[in-house]
Amino acid sequence: MKAHIAVLAGDGIGPEVVVEAQQCLEAIARRYGHEFRFEAAPVGAIAIDTTGSPLPDATLALSKASDAILFGAIGTPKYADPTLKVRPEQGILKLRTELGLYANLRPVTCFESVIDASPLKPELLVGVDIMVIRELTGGIYFGAKTRTPTSASDVCTYTVPEVERIARLGARLARERRGKLTSVDKANVLETSRLWREVVVRVLRDEFPDVALDHMYIDAAAMHLLRRPADFDVVITENMFGDILTDEASMLPGSLGLCPSASLGDGPRGMYEPIHGSAPDIAGKGIANPYATILSAAMLLRYSLGLTTEATTLEQAVVGALAAGVRTGDLKPRGAAATTREAGAAVLARL
Repeated sequence: MKAHIAVLAGDGIGPEVVVEAQQCLEAIARRYGHEFRFEAAPVGAIAIDTTGSPLPDATLALSKASDAILFGAIGTPKYADPTLKVRPEQGILKLRTELGLYANLRPVTCFESVIDASPLKPELLVGVDIMVIRELTGGIYFGAKTRTPTSASDVCTYTVPEVERIARLGARLARERRGKLTSVDKANVLETSRLWREVVVRVLRDEFPDVALDHMYIDAAAMHLLRRPADFDVVITENMFGDILTDEASMLPGSLGLCPSASLGDGPRGMYEPIHGSAPDIAGKGIANPYATILSAAMLLRYSLGLTTEATTLEQAVVGALAAGVRTGDLKPRGAAATTREAGAAVLARL
């Protein structure tokens, strides 16, 4: 097949890890006879420096014209002040809104060969395979905001259709997995959470009676994610809760550098990125972990291009590299830490 892939590497370690993922996609294309065309564009701090905007019009146009977007990371210390009117984060928020990417899929998989890298006891991690779906374009991040010298407010709003589409996506994925869906909210306190729970109950009851549904408050979910993580299958939750919960969940496999993500809407186009940040403290040193970005590329193959076999091949290549002991510094290497390029080369060798 032919595919046009936008490459938005961004800032910090973004370009370093994205290049490894792109090389893996190129290797997959050669192996399976596909034709992938890659086109790069600036986003984030580097885009502000060159164009004045964190999401230039040309970058947005490229993203809309592509079949999928491979994304790196954004942000630099130069733009870390949250009071700035123009910030790198505005670029990714606008990109999600403009492309209608309302669901963020974050798989959490504990790889057996690096289970010792996790701060949790190994016996808690056996069989951990979680898919967290975070609502991405609603809630407090996108609500009305006010600020006076003495007060500030951020309004959290959800509509029935916004909750319905997340519930349906979560239930469909649960059907393909272990058939269990956990909805995380704060319905004992928040009105938006009460709406969320009512809608999820109705959708599952009327459309997915074969999927087991349970509910959990966000504070209890945060606790049980560390206490009994293997009990979770598919988790759905609102924007801010999902942002926090998935960063906590990243510690199960041992590093943010093992956690990919996919941001999806109603069509096949999606944006694929590691959940880690731009890590400016290690940028340019060649020591960043590229595995999460490579695994994000595998999600790109699966969800946007419909290439399931190719996606599995790439995922297994990552598993093989980890099993061979190719660990970057964040994965508690037993010997010398692998560089970014060495980790990427180890995956390529298995393709």
